[in-house]
This record gives sequence, structure tokens and C-alpha cells, in this order.
Amino acid sequence: MKTKAFIRLLLRFILKPLSFIPALLIMYMIFSFSAQDGATSANLSYRVSRKAVSIADRALDLQLTDIQVTRCIRKIHYYVRKLAHFSEYFLLAVTLTFPLYVYGVRGIWLVITGGILCTGFAALDELHQYFVSGRSCSARDVLIDSCGSLAGILCVRFFGYIGRKTIFEPLSTRR
Repeated sequence: MKTKAFIRLLLRFILKPLSFIPALLIMYMIFSFSAQDGATSANLSYRVSRKAVSIADRALDLQLTDIQVTRCIRKIHYYVRKLAHFSEYFLLAVTLTFPLYVYGVRGIWLVITGGILCTGFAALDELHQYFVSGRSCSARDVLIDSCGSLAGILCVRFFGYIGRKTIFEPLSTRR
């Protein structure tokens, strides 16, 4: 019996810290995107915008001309870039706050801790962009990143609460 308890304790000691690896990978991805020079970054988001317009064109059977496609790309390009900011930090918040939740950080402390960590990383990332050729640092982007983070944190709170109430509490009350 003592051996099983020891193995369980050892697994928790090893596996719990490893739960932060996805967050570290997302941080690396964000840092890598921010390290791209301005032209490379703009080209990447332009290709994503082009792909979105071509998918919409095919799905809705719009039969857009090349000029119309280019015009649509110009209209959505800014929003695609900002949606990328929101999405990256949404994922960061989920991958960062879920392990915090597992460690027992709950309620407002989860929001505060996750929010400080994600917003702090967003601010440092924007500062990093200041030193990259063709890039700038923007408080608006930090705000968008923070909104994505808050959405991710609230999702973790919501699904954690639902899981606790529907799965774990009923299991713990059985005899």
C-alpha cells in the first residue's frame, strides 16, 4: 500500500510541473512570430487573409475577380492581424491557467494570476517587437492580447467549474 501511495506522490511531483510545457511552447511560438521582421510578418498575415478570402469565395460561390479579391484582402488584413493577437493570447491563457487551476488556484486569484502573467508577457513581447526591424510596440496590441487572455482565463474557470460540479463532486460523494 505504501508503494502505491509513493508512486502516486512521485507521479504528481513529476507530472504537475510538466503541465506548464504547453504554455511554454505557446510563449515560444508568440516570441518567434514577434521576432519576424515587419515584411515577413505582414506577408504571413497577408497570405492568411488571402486564404480566408479564397475560402469564402469558394464557399459562398461569389466568383470574385482578382481586383475584388485584393480589395477584400485589404479590408480584412488589419482584422486578421488583430484576431491573431487575440487567438495567441487566448491559447496562452488556457495553457497557463489550466495548470494553475490544477495546482488549486481558483476564483478571482486565477483571474488575477493568469491575467498578470499573460498581460506581463504581452507587454514584454511588444517591447521585444520595438527592437525588431520594421516592427513597433503598440499599447493597443497589449489591450487586444489582454482581452484574449481574459477570454481564455474565463473559459478555464467555466469549464473547471462545470467539470467540478458535474464530474468530480458526484464521484466524491459516492460511497
